[in-house]
Amino acid sequence: MSGMFDGKVALVTGAGGGIGRATALAFAREGARVVVSDLAGAGGEETARLVTEAGGGALHAACDVTRPAEVEALVAAAVAAFGRLDCAHNNAGVEGAWARTADCDEENFDRTCAVNLKGVYLCLKAEIAHMLDAGGGAIVNTASVAGVEGAKNLPAYVASKHGVMGLTRTAALEYATRGIRVNAVCPGPIRTRMLEAIMEENPRMEPAMIDAVPMRRLGAPEEIAEAVVWLCSDRASYVTGQGLVVDGGFTAGS
Repeated sequence: MSGMFDGKVALVTGAGGGIGRATALAFAREGARVVVSDLAGAGGEETARLVTEAGGGALHAACDVTRPAEVEALVAAAVAAFGRLDCAHNNAGVEGAWARTADCDEENFDRTCAVNLKGVYLCLKAEIAHMLDAGGGAIVNTASVAGVEGAKNLPAYVASKHGVMGLTRTAALEYATRGIRVNAVCPGPIRTRMLEAIMEENPRMEPAMIDAVPMRRLGAPEEIAEAVVWLCSDRASYVTGQGLVVDGGFTAGS
């Protein structure tokens, strides 16, 4: 432990498992007190327990990031509990249904964009307001390699993640002189519960996906967490408005 975040407070949404849980644990390892949020309360509670068992300070608060009042209450709870908010990882997201663009129904499109894009927007609004009062902070949004290039059969997901990149760059420009840095992390194929479930339905997907990655393996949530923690740290003090691609070389030839 280097203590990069000693005395600081970090908020992680979508922290009930996968990348969010790994990031919460990584923040705690570096000395931060962590506000753990997830729509599924049980997963968030488990993450908070793991943070506490690892010697960190944790607060669990369930939140639906598509609801403005819940997002505002989440950020307010973080400040009320720990007195400040220094870092945030806006990670909550869904993949949505697989379908070609002409077959993607409106309900799927609206739901996917509501969570992945509007959810990030609402979190940014609430987090930035508190960080301005505190004199600064660092925010990382979870985008995707699908936020920097296209992907067949996921029109809603791709649209939402491209939107996340647009929001990230816009907010970074707006608050660059106010002490707030805003970046995104763009994961490639990562072995999460979501991906595992998809691969179970289509056994041929995993070998094909691995073959498409130059490093010939899927990534681990912890590898994305390390990127998030670095982007939030003072070691990335001159980095803002960027999408850090962590994909084993998946997009290197694009």
